[in-house]
Amino acid sequence: MADTYILYSPDVEMVGDDEDRLTAEILEIMASTNRRAFERHRHAVRDAHAKSHGFLKAELIVPELQQHLRQGLFARPGTYPVVIRLSSAPGDIHSDTIPAPRGMAIKVLGVEGERLLPGDTGRNQDFLLVNIPVLSFGTIGKYRQLIGLLEKNAQNPAFLQRAMAGVARGVEAAVEAVGVEPGATLRGLARDNDHLLGETYHSMAAIRFGDYIAKISAAPLSDNVRALTGQDVGTVEDSTMRDLVVEHFREQGAEYQLRAQLCADLDKMPVEDAAVLWPDDLSPHQPLATLRIPPQDAYSPARRVYGDDVLSFNPWHGIREHQPLGSIMRVRIAAYERSTRYRHEMNAQPRVEPTSIEAIPD
Repeated sequence: MADTYILYSPDVEMVGDDEDRLTAEILEIMASTNRRAFERHRHAVRDAHAKSHGFLKAELIVPELQQHLRQGLFARPGTYPVVIRLSSAPGDIHSDTIPAPRGMAIKVLGVEGERLLPGDTGRNQDFLLVNIPVLSFGTIGKYRQLIGLLEKNAQNPAFLQRAMAGVARGVEAAVEAVGVEPGATLRGLARDNDHLLGETYHSMAAIRFGDYIAKISAAPLSDNVRALTGQDVGTVEDSTMRDLVVEHFREQGAEYQLRAQLCADLDKMPVEDAAVLWPDDLSPHQPLATLRIPPQDAYSPARRVYGDDVLSFNPWHGIREHQPLGSIMRVRIAAYERSTRYRHEMNAQPRVEPTSIEAIPD
């Protein structure tokens, strides 16, 4: 089976001539957004996925895998402590009445291996996932074109953002009726307020998977969260998503399956364009591990402060065997560093990586 997958080499990435210029322009737009958000709240927030819905202590259980899946973190059976952050995509705090993509950021603690970033002395591996499988701005050039539109919509009044999402849902239905695949931007704007615990979350862009190349996803596994997939949550208010998470984990746990979709064709499953959906028939999603989350207080005051002001998630926090790939991932090296530094400095909080699960407040 391993013979069907593309082997990783540095040649799978192609750095564009104007990538440094585009990165600088994107960083300046994001910095401006950050500054405006700080002035509104007198508190610095993340420049993407600013609104938290819950912080969870969990464990990642890696079984004995087939040989081709024994890569990086998943090379040997083991159980790792994990921190999970659930969020909404915009770079400011918006009401949940405005539909938006949801995020699941996973931090696996105590992972051995060569670190990706110079000066990173931590031992954690981050995976940042969103409940849409692809990005509309799949390359840095497209991202530069779209970031102004996305930023403009984020500054609109809430009623106008809701109206745009409603229009997008109508357009998406019309597009699907004639058998055309809607774009990821349209899908993002058209997100219904389904229960976020029933969603499947995706890395969207590719990462190195040891000897291979993959996209990572987390899908509902236990019956209680599988039952929430596509569930209409009814009337949505400002903090409905947080309330759903808190209510669920007050008495119940949850399990998700972490999966890898390995690249089998660089033309049909490109690394440099994260807007292209990798076909399941070329390469199915293969189970890697179980993410097990026990019942807990998902949004206690102490945990909220630690998660929002101290904790950082970054796809480049990790080991060489899971290096992010493609221009969208490369721009994140500088973007996440700038955002994290600004947030911690403005909030007068230390920049630390947790070394044990006990660092996460109850």
